[in-house]
Order: sequence, then structure tokens, then C-alpha cells
Amino acid sequence: MDNNRRVNIPLYVLASILFGLKTYIVYRFALSIELDNIMQEAILFINPFVSAFLFFAISVWFSKQSRQMKFIRYSAVIGSVIIYFNLVFYRSFTDFITVPQLFQTSNAADLGTSVLTLVEWYDLAFFIDAIIIWMISKRFTDRVAVDYEKSGKVFALSMSLVLLAGNFFLAEMERPQLFTRAFDREYLVKNIGLFNYHVYDIAVHSKVKTQRVFADGNELPEIQQYIHDKVRGNERSELFGAAEDKNIIFISAESLQTFVINNEVNGETITPFLNELTEDEDTYYFENFYHQTQQGKTSDSEFITENSLYPSSRGAVFFTHGENEYHAMPEMLEEKGYETSVFHANNKSFWNRDQIYQSLHIDEFYDVDSYEITDENSVGWGLKDKEYFEQSIPYLQSLDQPFYSKFITLTNHFPFELDEEDMSIDRYDSNSNTLNSYFPTVRYMDEAIEEFFADLKDAGLYEDSIIVIMGDHDGISANHNKAMSMYLDKDEITPYDYIQLQRVPFFVHIPGHGEGKVMDEVAGQIDIKPTLLHLAGIHTSNDIYFGNDLFHDDRKGYIAMRNGDFVSDDYISTNGICYDRGSGEVIASQSDELEEDNVCTPIKDKVELELDYSDQIIYGDLFRFVDFDPEPEH
Repeated sequence: MDNNRRVNIPLYVLASILFGLKTYIVYRFALSIELDNIMQEAILFINPFVSAFLFFAISVWFSKQSRQMKFIRYSAVIGSVIIYFNLVFYRSFTDFITVPQLFQTSNAADLGTSVLTLVEWYDLAFFIDAIIIWMISKRFTDRVAVDYEKSGKVFALSMSLVLLAGNFFLAEMERPQLFTRAFDREYLVKNIGLFNYHVYDIAVHSKVKTQRVFADGNELPEIQQYIHDKVRGNERSELFGAAEDKNIIFISAESLQTFVINNEVNGETITPFLNELTEDEDTYYFENFYHQTQQGKTSDSEFITENSLYPSSRGAVFFTHGENEYHAMPEMLEEKGYETSVFHANNKSFWNRDQIYQSLHIDEFYDVDSYEITDENSVGWGLKDKEYFEQSIPYLQSLDQPFYSKFITLTNHFPFELDEEDMSIDRYDSNSNTLNSYFPTVRYMDEAIEEFFADLKDAGLYEDSIIVIMGDHDGISANHNKAMSMYLDKDEITPYDYIQLQRVPFFVHIPGHGEGKVMDEVAGQIDIKPTLLHLAGIHTSNDIYFGNDLFHDDRKGYIAMRNGDFVSDDYISTNGICYDRGSGEVIASQSDELEEDNVCTPIKDKVELELDYSDQIIYGDLFRFVDFDPEPEH
């Protein structure tokens, strides 16, 4: 055949096909993206090819063919790395990377073991298309390199923009107000593709960074009025001041979820001590308490509980806005005469704690350097919980009373490693090593907390303290739904089931109180700050927060998740579906989401407004414009 008559296939077209196909395979089979209808399936199939064509088509504007080839080669490799990083991240968090997380480099050193457990040998297959593109560009340059005329360049650009506009049009049809109501990253990736999502994320990040510059405090009156009208209930509950001048000991129980409470595995009780607390006459146990964290996980739970503000939808506030001015619970307790401290046997720079703790007015941080750690007394992420609590007691005794001290445990942390001699119950047997390992580490933490209670009594601190225990966030992500359905004896884990699995235990133990009970009202981490401050007898009517005192009846009646989902007294809204909370029956689907007869819509509108107000406070650093004078007692 005459070489002059051969039909050349532009490499950017071939690369777009191969890369788009690879991306779709990752979407469809490596990620747990929910698809509810044919339209979503079609958009998910189209968007990776649109993104690939849009990017690889840039190569036609290089005048030299060698530069065209080099651009396409390196673009394929870099794009594959971006997809793979998102894949590994998704395996752990069921979420996608955001720009702020790329700057959380101080966490990297502590993540080694966890990351390695997320890497699979077959992951090499995700780079096959990049290898093929590289080889073709090197060996068959005469067949895939094209000397483009101006019309060919304009055609490639025009086609890219037409395809992109078509993708966005379909996405807007499927998900109205996609970009203005973009709390859920999965919706963005599902509708516009991973790479367009990253471009969108960069744009949002740039916008957020400018918000502080242009903020002047004029945003506050509207927010304050909303809180006064829609959030804050009666100032005093029946338990207002019930723990006045008592020490507050707060245990943040790593990855502890409610489904293990009063439950068994292999015929063995998982949490015997916490089970006893649920029936203890001095304990209030909240069985419908939800974590509200997002990408910041433990740091998010700290941020929410200390401030009664919502976390960022992107990255961790501890990193992105660590230098903001806040009016946090430790500061308000400090004004009441409390000494404030945090105990955590990890590096002080992890989650930027050494900086933001100053902003939160935490007097003392007992980090890893405060503990004696050896190979024998550590596992996984560090010091074992039993040793951690035991070594913390002398520091606790040295504090001036009353004090507010938070303890952040470590042993029940993904990937849930534990030495055989510390296992009191056997591992579960399922297809998920994560879920299998979870139960023994939960049991170990339960035993550690029981020993800590005993140590507090021996140290003479128990009677003059209230002890709060809270699960900080979920430990078992959606990637383990198959194993979870097996454990819970369900056919599958539905979106309704999954949001119910976001419940975490919350205990308020008041020694000698004698009126404790199980509380079944919907509650969340956003409620902890007003609840504990009111127990301590501190007035909060001049404060700005989005939670309620859990001990009074005049409450807003719903808990907002950072992605826009919510749980109310009567309904659950998640994944675009409105459920009856009690029965799990579907009331309205995503197609009805904006309809007036959807009972979830009015609550969802409030949720999105609250999330926006909270973002305005954080991104604008609005508390620098507020004079939070302590309210006189009356």
C-alpha cells in the first residue's frame, strides 16, 4: 500500500478513546457510584470521553509534531496518576480529593500503613492505556502524528466545547442547580466527570480564598437573625447548671459506630462496658446521634463539637482556616474559670492541631511527646488506648479544677490493627478485612474506657466530673457494604441503611445524678457545644451556633449532613431520595426533589441555608467582627 494513501488516525483521538474507556471502567467498577436511572448511566458513560477529548485536543495547537506526541504522552500518565490517587482515596473515604487536602502534607508521614492497605496488585492495570499511548507515540509516529491545518485546529476546539456544553446540559437536566447546590462531590463526578470536577474544585477554592478579603461583617445580622428565629430554643433546659463547676472529661472514641452497641459478633458481646452505660442511672445515652464529619474526619468532629459550626465540604477546617478567630467551647469555659486541655498520643502537627488549638483557646496539648511509647505498648497508629489512658491520669491530676479535658483515642483507627494478646473477641469472617478487624479493636477500646473510669475513681476525680463519650465518625465506609449487609443480615445496604449507619454513640455520664435514661430524639455533633455549656451553667444567648441543647424540647428537629443530606424527626433525605425515618419507606425520589409536594424539600432548603451561613462564617472569618462579651449571669 502507498504510504501516501494511508489514513492517519490522530493520536489525540485514539488517546481520548482509550483514556475515556479506562476512566469509565474505573467509575463503573472500581468506585461505588450510585446510578438511579438510564440517564445517569448515559451521562456517566459520556463524561469521561468528553473530558479526555477536551484535554487531549489541546495537542493540535502545538506546531511541532514531536511536541504533540510529548504532550499526549505525559498527559496520559499524569491523568492516570490523578485517577489512581482519587481511587485510593475513595477506597478509604468514599469521597474524592479536594484542593485543600493536597496541602495537608503534615499528615502524610502518619498515613503510610493505612495507604498501603488500600493498594492492590491489580492496580497496575489502571495504567495500561497510558503505556499503550506511550508506545504508539514512540513507534508509530508516522501513523498518528498529524500536521494540522488551521481548520483542523478550530474543528478540534469547537468539537471539544460542543461536547462539553452537551455534557453540562444533560447534567443540568438530570440534576437541576447542580453547581449552585454542589454539596455532594459524587454528584459532580457522576455528572461532569472527575477532571471537570477538579477544575470546578480549583475555581471554588479560589473563590473561597477571596471571601475573607472582601468580608466586612455585614453578613452577620442576617445569620444572627436566622439563628434567633430558626435554631435557638429556650435558653434554659431542666438540666441547665446540673454540672456547674464540675470537671468535663470528653472522650472522643475513634471510629466508634452505634451498630456495635448492644450487639454481638460470633456470639460474643462487642461492647460490654458501654452496654452497661446505656442502662446506667447516671447516664444519658443518645441512640439516634449522628456524626456530621466530612473530609476532615476526626478533626471535623473536633471542629463541630467545639464550635457548633459545620465543617467545610472540602478539606479540613483545621487546615484551611486554622488561623481564624472562633468563639469555641474551650474559650467560653475558660472565661468561666476552667483549665482546658487535649490529650492525644499523636504528633501535634497532625491535622494542624498545634496551630488551631491556639485559636480555640486550648491551654495545654499533651501530644506524643508527653507519653512513653515503646514497641510493646503501641500498635497501628501509636500508643494503645489502655496505656494511653493510664499514662494520662497523672497529667489530669495536675490540672487546676474545674477543667475541660478531651481525650482522643487511637487504637480503633483504620486499618484496625491489634496484637493477638490484646484480642478479647475473635475477628469476624467476611470478605472485608476491614470489618473483620473492626470488632476486636472496638472491644479493646471498650475495655480501655472501662479501665479509665476505674482510674478516675482511684485518682479521686470521678465524683467531681461529668464524663462524655462520643464516637467521632464512622469506621466502616460504603466500600464495605457487602460485608456489612452480611453482618446485619440484610440483602443489601440501601442509602437509607447507610445513613442510619452514620449514627455514633453519645453518652453524658453525671456521677450521682440518678436520672439518666435512653434518649431517642434525633441529635448530632452540632448540638454538643450548647448542651455541655448549658450543663456547666453557661449562658449562650449572645453566641452564634447551629446546634441545640439536647436537654430541652424546643429544638429544630433535624440534623444536617455536610453533603446536604439530613435526618429529621420524621424523614431522612439522602442520595436524592426522601424516606420515612421510621419505616424506611420511599416517599419521594430524586425526580421529585424540587416539587412542592415533597415533604423533604422545606427541610432541605433550611439545611442548605445553614450550611451556607456556616461557610460564610468560616470562609469570611466573620467572628473577627464580633465582640463576644461574656453574658452576665442572671
